Amino acid sequence: MAQRTNDRDKLSFKISAMSDSEVTEVLDYISIMETMRVPRIPEGFEDEVIALLADATENRRAQIVHEWDRIRRRADVRAGIGSTA
Repeated sequence: MAQRTNDRDKLSFKISAMSDSEVTEVLDYISIMETMRVPRIPEGFEDEVIALLADATENRRAQIVHEWDRIRRRADVRAGIGSTA
């Protein structure tokens, strides 16, 4: 923590020695850095979204397999291959 304060003090000293145009350039650079910053998403939120997407994909796959089985059984019955129960 002391290092962070020390760095801030150094920055403050350097900025106070700059001209107005240099300070404007530094502020522009800081604005660019802020826009490029990755937004922080709460960890739980991201995990929930990923879980929901994974479940949705698996759910869709299960629906497709179920549909394929239904169509195959129907085709087997029409072809006379279906087992009698």
